[in-house]
Amino acid sequence: MTSEDIGPGTARPGGRTARVRSAVLRAAGDALAEHGLAGLDLADVARRAEVGKTTVYRRWGTPATLVADLLADMAEQSLPRTESGTLLGDLRANARLVARTLADPRQGALFKAVIAAATCDTRTAAALHRFYDIRVSEWEPCARQAVERGELPADTDTREVIRAVSAPLYYRLLTTGEPLDEATADRAAEAAAAAARAGAFRTARP
Repeated sequence: MTSEDIGPGTARPGGRTARVRSAVLRAAGDALAEHGLAGLDLADVARRAEVGKTTVYRRWGTPATLVADLLADMAEQSLPRTESGTLLGDLRANARLVARTLADPRQGALFKAVIAAATCDTRTAAALHRFYDIRVSEWEPCARQAVERGELPADTDTREVIRAVSAPLYYRLLTTGEPLDEATADRAAEAAAAAARAGAFRTARP
């Protein structure tokens, strides 16, 4: 996933190519947070990253491809899930991680830009969907283990439980601008846990 000459996922990690990719993706994230997808220029990214324009154009080719690689890298770098032994403890850890990420000035602006771009660019939308699919898959075992412990109904849609945790946090980011603090995160986790226990996410509704 670090070759300048071939597509992501096909070269061994490490070395100069990894350093170049890291610098370019960091620069792309900064530029995206500042200007959005419409203002993402590969030559500007190369200048920010202090690498040759030819390298950036050959490796990524288009802003949409660069955004897709950026999202893939963000998914790879995200912290692993927490296992507390209880559904609420696990969901609270997930909610606090999401809230901290979105409350960060750079990361919050970056997610706003990517979400906005995804509404009008199919490739960005596909990359964003892959990012969230990876993150939901990382945390889904929290809900699955809760089912196995008897905390949730056996036919619970465990992926929907995880989605329900972050949904109100993204809503706040995109609509109200109100603070994303631990209290807000804990409230989202508690609401998702209560709904799951009540059977709101059962696949076979009574």
